[in-house]
Amino acid sequence: MEILRVGDADFKEQVLQADAPTLVDFYADWCGHCREIAPLLEDLAREDQVRIAKVDVDKNPALADGYKIMSIPALLLFKDGEVAARKIGGASRQEILEMLH
Repeated sequence: MEILRVGDADFKEQVLQADAPTLVDFYADWCGHCREIAPLLEDLAREDQVRIAKVDVDKNPALADGYKIMSIPALLLFKDGEVAARKIGGASRQEILEMLH
């Protein structure tokens, strides 16, 4: 499954109204830890472990503010339009998989 790039315009449709749980990665291009977990998220998406969307906090500050993103990377798992789990900072594959269950 391909990682979605979402922003203010399509967040509601792509994440909040999604039929499947969606792990949202709030990130920035300049963030070193964000770049470190990117390959891990790509692997999980490719393996169909989870539906993943990425939100660039620099381009979508209102979304970041709305979900009180103070540090990045921030991983939020959305189920049925609500935040079901949250992980701030770096994360291992095991930590992400535990978040999903």
